Amino acid sequence: MRYRIGVFIAIALNLNINAQLLKSVEQHVGEEAVRSLALCEQLHRDPELSFQEYKTSGLMEGVLKDAGFAVSREFGGNNVVGLLKNGEGPVILVRTDMDALPIEEETGLPFASTKRVRDVSGKEVPVMHACGHDIHMSVWAGTLRTMAACKTRWNGTLIAIAQQAEEQGGGAGLALEKGLFKKLPLPDYGLAYHINPELESGTIGLVSGPVFAGVRTVEITVYGKGGHGAYPEKCIDPIVIASRIVLDLQTIVSREISALEPVVVTVGSIHGGTRPNIIPEEVKMELTLRYYSDAAIEHVIASITRISHAAALAAGMPEDRLPDVMVADNAHPPLLNNPDLVRQIRTYASGIIGKENMTTVQPAMVGEDFGMYGHTPEQVPITMIWLGSTSPEYMRELQMRGESPEPLHSPRLLPDYPKTIETGIRVMVGNLMGLMGEKRDP
Repeated sequence: MRYRIGVFIAIALNLNINAQLLKSVEQHVGEEAVRSLALCEQLHRDPELSFQEYKTSGLMEGVLKDAGFAVSREFGGNNVVGLLKNGEGPVILVRTDMDALPIEEETGLPFASTKRVRDVSGKEVPVMHACGHDIHMSVWAGTLRTMAACKTRWNGTLIAIAQQAEEQGGGAGLALEKGLFKKLPLPDYGLAYHINPELESGTIGLVSGPVFAGVRTVEITVYGKGGHGAYPEKCIDPIVIASRIVLDLQTIVSREISALEPVVVTVGSIHGGTRPNIIPEEVKMELTLRYYSDAAIEHVIASITRISHAAALAAGMPEDRLPDVMVADNAHPPLLNNPDLVRQIRTYASGIIGKENMTTVQPAMVGEDFGMYGHTPEQVPITMIWLGSTSPEYMRELQMRGESPEPLHSPRLLPDYPKTIETGIRVMVGNLMGLMGEKRDP
């Protein structure tokens, strides 16, 4: 990567930091990039599922302690929180996620995961970091170690959280329920990364406002009157009712929600019956809902209930046997980037990697529980930064073949680890120093 003269020129322009100090910070960043790459390979070899991040959280705790942070494990499960006070100044939360996915790796990397574990149901599954959390942790570690080594350059307080269970959901909510914003100083800002295979390594992507959608999970149990498949007239078939529900649910977004309002209703799981000649007593369905507006999602949930009940009534089910519609408690809100914070980050980051390496990207309907940190009554300004992760050379090769990079959650996800990690540390250190300002002796 070819950086502009003076890697931290944006910070210098804003804070009048002299060239000698910039060179010192740059040296620390370079050293930490190498160290963090080794950590990333270690994490990638030994991934852990949601709520099972025992070794991983121990490694993150070690990073915090080595960097001089006061460490706490009081924030639920495997969440690890560190606090580093460095005089008067802004309080900034820096978050990484830790969990991996039940995916069998097919990358062929020398540090590929071959690990298999038992999930919460007791089933043996493969495990892989297929969503970049190994990179997130490594950048987080390199950033924190750099900031700790350069304490004479900034004022303020760093709160670092290594968070469990982003993939399954629940990690952020548990940390907040346990008093993250009550027991520690309230952050002025919150920052995090997510890798993006659609962007080249050495670049970042920013969105002002909605970034990722809110997520709700709905479970529907459809009841019927079971019996022999040869005598359907003596039964009420819940499979037919469920099929009608699936089709009618498609009209919610297309006919009840404004075309300008992003909403997704997906039936991802439907199970019923045991044999071809038996009409079952019930069918179970699972839905994922994605949204940006609280009003829109409440309308969607009410419509799901209405449609489900209407389908059962039309089939002749009595009112005391209508479908149960349950909204699961693993919901998290939309992730909304604070526009003012995005503008500041754009200023700092453009001076570090150049405006030509910064992209304005579109919102996505995937979920990310980092949004919860900005959705509390305190309304902490937060920003999630997309971190480009596919090497420019490989991107060009794919484009010549008319192909795209492997997406997140692919068993063949192949980030450009060295360049992605180095860029992530450089930009995040620049953001933090820019927001916190130059330290001045009293």
